[in-house]
Amino acid sequence: MYTRPGMGRACFSRPSLKDPLSHMETVVIVIHLILAIALVATVLLQRSEGGALGIGGSPMGGFMTGRGAANLLTRVTAILAAGFFATSIVLTIVARNTVTAPSILDSTPAAEKPAPAPLPPAVPSSQ
Repeated sequence: MYTRPGMGRACFSRPSLKDPLSHMETVVIVIHLILAIALVATVLLQRSEGGALGIGGSPMGGFMTGRGAANLLTRVTAILAAGFFATSIVLTIVARNTVTAPSILDSTPAAEKPAPAPLPPAVPSSQ
């Protein structure tokens, strides 16, 4: 919390401006979510070719029929998919650059005492 100049009341803390990657990551995540929703909507608009649980054709009848609509939807789907993949790669790179915790694979375990040698098997005594 911080206090505004000239006011005695405390306010919520401001986001740190020291880390611009966190702001970029937020923007990329929002773009990624918009692309994902648009991609799902575009795929659902496309006409089914049949074979999917016995359902064939579009339930909307003549909505967006013909080759022009198919070509448009195919291009829009390809563009949205390329944008989705690009934002996925950017998010991976940003997440990799902001890792602060070391990997457990990078450190070697401390040397431990060797286990004591096992005892030889007990020989049964004859009576």
